[in-house]
Amino acid sequence: MSSMDIDLDSRIPLYAQVEAVLAASIADGTYPPGSQLPNEDALLERFGVSRTTLHKTVRNLIERGLIEIRRGKGTFVTQPKITQELTELSGFVEDMQALGRHPSARLVDKQVLHATDAVARQLAVPAGTPVVRIQRVRLADGMPLSFDETWLPKAIGEKIINNDLETEPIFSLLEQKYDMPLVEAEYRLEATCANETVAEALGVEPGSPIFLIERTSYCAGHQPVDYEKLYYRGDQIQFVTRLARRPKS
Repeated sequence: MSSMDIDLDSRIPLYAQVEAVLAASIADGTYPPGSQLPNEDALLERFGVSRTTLHKTVRNLIERGLIEIRRGKGTFVTQPKITQELTELSGFVEDMQALGRHPSARLVDKQVLHATDAVARQLAVPAGTPVVRIQRVRLADGMPLSFDETWLPKAIGEKIINNDLETEPIFSLLEQKYDMPLVEAEYRLEATCANETVAEALGVEPGSPIFLIERTSYCAGHQPVDYEKLYYRGDQIQFVTRLARRPKS
């Protein structure tokens, strides 16, 4: 298509005409989910509109959830939202495999730190106790989906960080390699906004919507062994669960 797609005499604003053409191209698979749109200069040449008009079109398509801007990479067609059930204790790799997605990870940092009051409370250790913190970006089909911060007691954490944390899930290492089967977990879910660290890790703008899950996982005897803060992109995932009605006495 070219600027012939645009009717300069139409009462429909130019930005809306460009928006309709691009939305149709996304809907018919010309630009499939995950694909990159032509760059700004190419779109300006194609449609023959001003940069201001194109920017308004892009903003509207973002608001409709059809495209996203990945900093330093370009503009991409969004993937359909992932729907994840919160019905049992499972790890990221298990969740994505169950949904037919390819999971991967990028290690950001691993180090021994002194537990803050909040971390110490979740791991049932005194504040200031050395603990291991692991930071990773978790990807689904190559797209950054969550930024995970994991804290582990020092004794087990120092074993965990000697493994390849980009390919080996921590849950699997705990249960299969170090014989620490997980029994249950406590979840806390809240809506928040991406701070600079989370935004940079996920390739989104600061202030973007985020689902924050705090999860503390326990071994037998209600022994906390893994405390996590999981920052999920709010534009890429939704969580569902099924609740039973308690019988009235």
